[in-house]
Amino acid sequence: MNEKMPPEGTWPNMSAGWQKYGIKPELVERVKLKFKNPVVKDRIMRLIDGVTKYDLQDRAKVKRLVAQSARILNETLTAVEEEQIVSFVLAQKIDPKNTLHLIRLWSMFRR
Repeated sequence: MNEKMPPEGTWPNMSAGWQKYGIKPELVERVKLKFKNPVVKDRIMRLIDGVTKYDLQDRAKVKRLVAQSARILNETLTAVEEEQIVSFVLAQKIDPKNTLHLIRLWSMFRR
């Protein structure tokens, strides 16, 4: 299985983590707690259904997704917080169809 995984350090900025982008731990914890609500989780999943890796590299689309997600989660983001999250998403070069990308991203937030 290890031979299928990319060599350590080859995933662009994945090891940097959300903390390096100035995203507050309190915000992350609130969002994680809200995601335990199945209704909220379902609304977010419907929002991102069909999102492609190209969408996640388009600043305007990512900004819109972040704003819509914040509304669903009933989170008020400052312009700075929104920009930090957008920058984080863009830097990850996430491919939502690539399971390894999703596992790596998930592992950043489970701590």
